[in-house]
Amino acid sequence: MDKFIALQQLGAGDFQHLNGSLESHLKGTASLLAGWGRCELLQTAGLFHAAYGTAGFDEKMVSLEQRQEIAQVIGREEEALVYLYCSCDRDYVFPQFGQRAEIEFKDRFSGLCFKLEDTIARLFCELTVANELELVYSSNDFKLQHGAELWALFQSMDSFLSDEARKSYRSVLASFG
Repeated sequence: MDKFIALQQLGAGDFQHLNGSLESHLKGTASLLAGWGRCELLQTAGLFHAAYGTAGFDEKMVSLEQRQEIAQVIGREEEALVYLYCSCDRDYVFPQFGQRAEIEFKDRFSGLCFKLEDTIARLFCELTVANELELVYSSNDFKLQHGAELWALFQSMDSFLSDEARKSYRSVLASFG
C-alpha cells in the first residue's frame, strides 16, 4: 500500500494541527528530511511520526494496539522509530542532550528506561529537528514563541545531527543564537 494513501486512510487529514491538518504537517516533515537527503527509513518515520500521539501533540491517529498493522504498512524499523518518537518522555530525555554522552530514554507509555544507541539517537534527533522546523517554517508565531527554546534544544543535539539539519536550524533560528 502506498504510504501516502495509508496516511490518508488513517485520517491524518481529519486532525487539526498548528496551521492546518496533521497530514500537511507530516508530509512537510517528510519533505524536509527528503530535502536533507536523509534515508527512506527516516523519511517514512517523518511521514508517520505522530501516529500514536506525542508528548507535544496528544491526538492519536491509531492506538498502540495497531503497531503490527502499521509495521506491515511502513516497515518494522520505520514503525519502531515512529513508536520511539511518539513514546518519548521529552521532559526526561531532552535535558540530557549536551549534558551526557549516553542518553537514557524514557518511554512515556510504559515508563521503561533504556540507553539510546548512538545510531538511533541520531535518527531521533534528526526527526525532532525536522518536526519542529516544519512548524517554524509554517508559522512565524510559533517561531517567535518557541525559537529560543528550539535553538537551545537543537544546539544540545548538535553532535547527533547531519550537516543539513544543522545548517537548516542555524539559518532559520540564527536570531535566537
